[in-house]
Amino acid sequence: MLAAALAAPAAIAQGAAAYPSKPVRMLVGFPPGGAADFVARALGEPLARELGQPIVIENRPGAGSSIAAELAARAAPDGYTILIASPSSIMVNPLLMPKLGYNAKTDLAPVTQVSASPMVVAANPATGIATLRELVDAAKKHPGKLNFASAGNGSAPHLAGVLFLRIAGVDLVHVPFKGGGPAVASVLAGDTQVTFATPPSVLPQIEAGRLRGLAVTSRKGSPLFPNLPGTEAAGLPDYEISFWYGFFVPAGTPAPVVKRLFDATAIALGKPEVKQMLAREGTEAVGSRSPEDFAAFLAAEEKLWARIVKDSGAKLD
Repeated sequence: MLAAALAAPAAIAQGAAAYPSKPVRMLVGFPPGGAADFVARALGEPLARELGQPIVIENRPGAGSSIAAELAARAAPDGYTILIASPSSIMVNPLLMPKLGYNAKTDLAPVTQVSASPMVVAANPATGIATLRELVDAAKKHPGKLNFASAGNGSAPHLAGVLFLRIAGVDLVHVPFKGGGPAVASVLAGDTQVTFATPPSVLPQIEAGRLRGLAVTSRKGSPLFPNLPGTEAAGLPDYEISFWYGFFVPAGTPAPVVKRLFDATAIALGKPEVKQMLAREGTEAVGSRSPEDFAAFLAAEEKLWARIVKDSGAKLD
């Protein structure tokens, strides 16, 4: 038994040194076309170059990204499954769905943050709504008559919408979809009128004139969105919410493997082409200083999102 105990660390170190020796899958909790999918694909190729193995993107949408998170939590802790996740699957869904098939705190291990961005409020041009203040006025004039689309119950766009309702004192009907792409498509079709969306989901449609951008959800605006006002300039200064994405692996993944993933991701995030690609879609490349630093960030964020959920009164539809 003593010999086995002494041999175990050496075996782990040897396995980590050989990692990775086969393709690595990256689970995305939303369908193609949304922000999570875009960030995953922007990092997929440069990360594969650093690791020396292909990154296989696997979209597993549904239940506000909980399906993908549960798959990651149940995967072998060997570094060959990465979850790209936002506050939704890590912090919000456990508050809204107590009977989840995973515990984000004990079943998933943080690797690093990879991006950060405010969200975008956009409307179908046929509504005649051109500003955030006009949206507030229209909602007050016609309570319960306007619909807003989100990427799903418990998603960051959903909470952004509910927080807006609370602060603006208006009533919009929430229509959840299985991802940002389908949500934006519903606004384009006129089935819903407004969306609170991640930038990659909505900016191409705004730039093409098919949707009208009303504001970004940061108080002072963002240099990534020079043509869109922040909430202060848009007349609703108390409204502010942003979101991020990060990499997670199954709990129990050996520390040397986590470090290998962290280092490779840090190099990928530092590539000018990756920064430019993310910036074009309104997302900033933001990495953590270490896995431990990301864990500390998550602890602070958990308090923030718990307060937003409680204050907003968000519930599953």
